[in-house]
Amino acid sequence: MNPPPATATLPAPTGEGVGTTAWVQRHVRPLVLAALTLTAYFAAMNRHQPLLWAVAALLLATLVVGLAWPHWLVRRLSVERSGPLRAQEGETIRLTVRVRNHGVLPRAMIELVDRLPFVGAARGEVTPSVVLGQVAWVPAGAERVVPVDVAAEKRGLYRLGPVGLASRFPLGLAEARHVRDTAADTLTIYPEVFPIAALPLRGAPALLHRGSLRLTDGAGSSEFIGLREYRPGDSPRHIHWPSSARSNELMVRELEPQAAAALCLVLDQHPLANLGRGRESSFEVAVRIAASMARFALLNGMPVRLVGRGREPLEIPAGGGDAHFQRILDALAVVAADGSRPYTEALEEVARSVTRGETVVSFHNELVAPGRAPVALGALALLAARGAHLLAVRFDPDSFAGTAARTGGDPITAGLRELGAEVVTVRRGDDLAALFNP
Repeated sequence: MNPPPATATLPAPTGEGVGTTAWVQRHVRPLVLAALTLTAYFAAMNRHQPLLWAVAALLLATLVVGLAWPHWLVRRLSVERSGPLRAQEGETIRLTVRVRNHGVLPRAMIELVDRLPFVGAARGEVTPSVVLGQVAWVPAGAERVVPVDVAAEKRGLYRLGPVGLASRFPLGLAEARHVRDTAADTLTIYPEVFPIAALPLRGAPALLHRGSLRLTDGAGSSEFIGLREYRPGDSPRHIHWPSSARSNELMVRELEPQAAAALCLVLDQHPLANLGRGRESSFEVAVRIAASMARFALLNGMPVRLVGRGREPLEIPAGGGDAHFQRILDALAVVAADGSRPYTEALEEVARSVTRGETVVSFHNELVAPGRAPVALGALALLAARGAHLLAVRFDPDSFAGTAARTGGDPITAGLRELGAEVVTVRRGDDLAALFNP
């Protein structure tokens, strides 16, 4: 009968570089028992009493068994772990661990130890190993299956394992730990995506018209607005033959360009702009917002592109459909705040390729000293001048950095509003679904 699902727990630290004090604390039991054994033998040699010799022998046997038995227990055992290759942030995943006894004697009280880097990642911690569970009894030649439920705490691409076995049974005097499964799997955890009902998106020319979306000034439906002379490259379908016959030269119909919403997400990947730690840092929240906005846009038939300037350039051109969203998710699962270039350069590069009416989403995490203008506003002004619609996500620096609230206004928010941008202010711990669906 299989045991109930276990929950992964964190063991005591077992990393390298442990000091003398920590070593003594871990081995205090065998050290005390060894001291008692030596004392008993010293007393027996001086008193010449059989009972003292029996006590000393019993203590010595206990010490030997307590130190040797855990190593025997983990011998002749094999273990393997299986589980999903993909998960979503915050989801509980189930790992399955199989332990098989290849020996001729049963084994008891075996701990399952694994390396799961995503455990503790939500708090910004790195855990060397995780205790997946414990197998109380494995008969000779038998197999035990242990299901383990673990929370996928934080997005990322993680290398798992190898999984091993450990035992302190029966006296807890020593721990034997051996790696039995040298295979290492990977787990991709995608950012959490929350629902968005609507976004203030406007139109971009030369795309399909969708009447339910707000269009930029001057963008309308595909209507006839006049005639002009034919130019090389014009479509022959637009030639107006009656007018061409009357004027004895080719004339084409000029149409008002169609328009629809298009979305460009520009992440700030500079490490100094990432405030806070773990899953609630400003960069992690920005990734979740970007993934959610991308899903909303793609579900509504809008082209989406993703841009970032980290250690590895992030450049996903505009596209649509499920495959495109999966490509965006794959990129957002591993993107990091590891860039060396300022955010303003990424915005300036987007400005050189922006389509008039396209909505550019910018993320602002940085602290700004009083009296100093944020440099990103210059690049945003260039985007606005080229016809882009600005949607800015401003992370409250005091809430994410854990500092006292500053007096006076925020120059970034004020500058964004002067440029006509729609600003969404995010504070640490905000319910993003409620914030973006007022």
